[in-house]
Amino acid sequence: MKILFHPERKDIQLASVLYALSDPIRLSIISDIKSNGEQACNCFNVPVAKSTLSHHARTLREAGVVYTRVQGTQRMLSLRTEDLNARFPGLLDSVLSAYEANKQPALGTEAEGSSD
Repeated sequence: MKILFHPERKDIQLASVLYALSDPIRLSIISDIKSNGEQACNCFNVPVAKSTLSHHARTLREAGVVYTRVQGTQRMLSLRTEDLNARFPGLLDSVLSAYEANKQPALGTEAEGSSD
């Protein structure tokens, strides 16, 4: 089995975290985890292919934003809130608050009931 890379707390870099949090799909994933706790990758309702979702999960993991735990054939994602708050106090909460305040419908979907 392939061993997944997770940076140590001291090795989490601000630029990597900000890059990982700069994508709307990844922000949606992080928001879902923050709201609902640890989740399997296939539970996220995002309008991307499975391979693209895997790429987003890897980006978040390698930046130190999430921890990925293998359970059978599934990969469970959880936020590394404690590590992020130790390295960059308040950053995650600020980013998620701004995201929630400005949240738009998922990319590639239209608001219900709209017609031209």
